[in-house]
Amino acid sequence: DIPKVSRETTVSRCLLEMSSKKLGMTTVVDNNASIVGVFTDGDLRRLLDSNTDLLGTEVEKVMTEKFKSIHAGALASEAAKIMQDNEIYSLVVQNEANELHGIITMHDLLKANVV
Repeated sequence: DIPKVSRETTVSRCLLEMSSKKLGMTTVVDNNASIVGVFTDGDLRRLLDSNTDLLGTEVEKVMTEKFKSIHAGALASEAAKIMQDNEIYSLVVQNEANELHGIITMHDLLKANVV
């Protein structure tokens, strides 16, 4: 189950999606289901520091547009390196057409004995 919300989704709704999927992040997609950003626990912490209205603010205004990703055919060790180099715990996986394919987490890599 990939966490996914639309651009117009409020931050409070994003939090529900993040909590239900238990990944500490959600992807943000446009009307064509193309990924346009992510909203993470880190984004939430920065948002709380800014006193922004969580109930009314659309995620499009506060999401991370330049997110890290990897292609579906890449090696797990490549994913581990990207996560380590960027100090992140989740990575968007995209297919050859750059469409959302899934999410890989550091926990997934640990379970698979990659790291």
